[in-house]
Order: sequence, then C-alpha cells, then structure tokens
Amino acid sequence: MKKLDVQDLRASEFHQHMLRIVVPRPIAWVSTCSADAVSNIAPFSYFTAVGSRPPSLLFCPANRRDGSPKDTMANIEQTGEFVVNVVTDELAERMNLTSAELSPAESEFELAKLETAESVRVSVPRVAESPVQMECRLRELIRVGDGPGGANIVLGEVVFLHMDPSVLDDQGLVDPELLNAVGRMGETGYCRTRDRFDLQRPQ
Repeated sequence: MKKLDVQDLRASEFHQHMLRIVVPRPIAWVSTCSADAVSNIAPFSYFTAVGSRPPSLLFCPANRRDGSPKDTMANIEQTGEFVVNVVTDELAERMNLTSAELSPAESEFELAKLETAESVRVSVPRVAESPVQMECRLRELIRVGDGPGGANIVLGEVVFLHMDPSVLDDQGLVDPELLNAVGRMGETGYCRTRDRFDLQRPQ
C-alpha cells in the first residue's frame, strides 16, 4: 500500500489526490450578485448539505492562484446572499463554461447564455433552466487557509426552495431519476447519477 505523509506534499499535490479520492461530488452551481449589481455564477464541487434545523448547506471556494478571493466569495462577503442551482446532464456543458475566470465586471450568465429568474427572498438571480434552486443567506464564512489555493467554507442557510414539477414524484419530492443530476470526478471527469442501487438500512 502506498503511504504518504501529507506534510511532505505540496498543496497542489494533495489537491489532486483529493479530487480523485472524494468521488463523486455533487456540484453547487452558485449564483451571486456584486454590490454593483453584476450577476455571477460558478460551479463548486466541494459541496454538501449540512442539516435540516436550520436548513443549511456549505460549499468551499478556494482562493485564486494569486491568493485573492474568487468573485463568488467576494460577492457573498459583500451581500451575504447566494443561490445554489442544481446541475443536470442537460446543463453540464453550460455549467462548464461558467468555470472560466472572467473579470468581476463580466457576467458568466451572458457567457453561457443562461436565462435568469428572480428570487423570492434574496436579491440574487437564479438559473431559470435549472430544475431545482436553493436561495441562501450566509450564516458563517470560515477561512481555513490563506494565500494561493487557501481553503474557505461558506455556510449558508436555505431560505427558499424552488422545484420544477417535472422532477417531482407523487409525494412532491424530487425524484433522482427525473432530476438527472451530474457529479464531479477527478480532472475533467464527470458522472451521471442514473446508475444506482438500493441497500436497506439494518434494523
């Protein structure tokens, strides 16, 4: 078995290991708005639900290579608001386009030709084409590391939920089969969530 002391690894090396070990990863397609009202959207695959009381989730935007915060994080710091849009197989190509690094004055919505939808509780636009969107307010921002690639945790409270009827089952819950979400693997790899199996939890 190969053994590595993490202290001997550069941050970039450890990052490459994590991208291949923690798989598949759901994708938070996070839309934000700057204080100057420029809309922004970017994908983040260090993302998970946190709990239901309060309804909460987190995602982790790392710093840029020059150590500065990404636009998503800078916008959340300014406004305290964001929306997590679910990425489906049909939206994967356009989601990938929004991972491009644009200037803060440019909108990835325009680059990817995404239609915006007005939110209910926050001032941030939603991706109209996404079948599920979660409006969030910032609860806590945790800086885990500094400088280039420095880790950050954005903890948000979900304040409003949008679900398209086309992805709901007869109980009014999202059906994963209908949702057809995609996940992130290592490097350029993605996966689809249609290949699944069930295991009954032991009594």
